[in-house]
Amino acid sequence: MIDVFNNITLKNKGKLLKMLRGHNVKYTKSQTIIDHLNDQDDIAIVNYGTIQVLRNNYNGTTTIIEEYNQGDLISSNHIYLRDNDTFIYAKEDSEVLLFSYVAIINQDTKDFTYNQFLKNLFIILNETIEYKNERIQILSKRSIRDKLLEYFNIMSTKSGSRTIHLPFNFSDLANYLAIDRSAMARELGYLKEEGFISVKGKRITLLYN
Repeated sequence: MIDVFNNITLKNKGKLLKMLRGHNVKYTKSQTIIDHLNDQDDIAIVNYGTIQVLRNNYNGTTTIIEEYNQGDLISSNHIYLRDNDTFIYAKEDSEVLLFSYVAIINQDTKDFTYNQFLKNLFIILNETIEYKNERIQILSKRSIRDKLLEYFNIMSTKSGSRTIHLPFNFSDLANYLAIDRSAMARELGYLKEEGFISVKGKRITLLYN
């Protein structure tokens, strides 16, 4: 993920932060975030850590609606907090850089530094859209097997290797794929037995063509 301040000097970065009302906000591990990121005027870039949007389901399970890592863009338009069952959560100690959306769209576009910032922001936005499209592609699969294999294929293509390293533990993977963890574990066992994959910890090797 490109840095939003790519090709911008430290001096001009300070100028931009003042211009766009930018400031850092830290969250501790397991903190539920209710005062930021859901404001209509907030746009955030994750400096470090992991921010998740989670939904508690009626059957007691939890689904990862979105996950944001270092460099990712978060805006209120990306987060649909439709009820009290959906919330924003810091999976680990995290920090985000908050900007004002209104300040961003009301700046002088003749400023070179500002234009470079917009260019970087649009690159990040494009990558965010690509990520969301991948998620839709995965969740559109009907069976647990197809969801797993689609996810593995996407990860393999992105890494350029048939061996992938899961960014999740298996509980979070099940939540991300919106499937039951026990059913997923069984399906992973079947895929290993049938020679589709090998599994060593969080490392998955694809054995099929």
